[in-house]
Amino acid sequence: MLFWPKKIIALFFLPLQFALIAGVIGLILLHLRRRERLARTLLTAAVIALVIFSNKAVARLLLQPLENNHAPVPELTADLPLPPDLAACRHVAVLGGGHGESAGFSRINQLSPASLARLAEAIRIFRALPDDARLIVSGHAGEGRTSHAQILAEAAYSLGVPRERVIRLDTPRDTEDEARAIRAIVGDSPVALVTSGWHMSRAAALCRGAGLQPVPCPADLLLKPDADSGLRLLQFDLGALERSTKAIREYLGLLWSALRGQT
Repeated sequence: MLFWPKKIIALFFLPLQFALIAGVIGLILLHLRRRERLARTLLTAAVIALVIFSNKAVARLLLQPLENNHAPVPELTADLPLPPDLAACRHVAVLGGGHGESAGFSRINQLSPASLARLAEAIRIFRALPDDARLIVSGHAGEGRTSHAQILAEAAYSLGVPRERVIRLDTPRDTEDEARAIRAIVGDSPVALVTSGWHMSRAAALCRGAGLQPVPCPADLLLKPDADSGLRLLQFDLGALERSTKAIREYLGLLWSALRGQT
């Protein structure tokens, strides 16, 4: 019931959306010569928001606390044992990250960059587990569209994952739904949870709130140790704006979950 209201409310707090809304309203008021002080305030706020959140240093400052909470799974080799918490898992759950349906495109090429990175990491971990392990993919579909879970599953098949070892969850619309659906399958058993590093804190907290024992396996990491350091942090670009937006979205999600007692 609260799925769409929370999406709409969040738009007013995301940098680009806020700048566009404030800028458009400000321009309308300015041209109508009504409430010109408010118009100037909105236009100034729009420009300031774009300048601040497109800065690489600000993006790193916002994103780092999220991605540093969970270390990525190291290289898995046949001559070394799996980390104990990962070795106990018999399910690898990869959370949905979006796709675009395009006729003539392979399922791999229909996945968003985040989904592709998540799926690749999930399959890497899945292949290191025993033969009784299962890969769980999730994500709903809009009306008349192919579910995200089906796209992920068919992409996994094309990468050599046996069909009988894939479990599809076609109905979850968000991370909260995914946590409940995964809990219904794995119960109290530990599950390797794969999602983007910036999303892992909220995803793991929601999974624990649903009664799961998630083993965080972050993918799609946006901050590399040697990237954007020194004078490069003074630069501005769209990539920084995107990273800032992802971080702010996650902080809003964490606040929303906390207010509802889910984490």
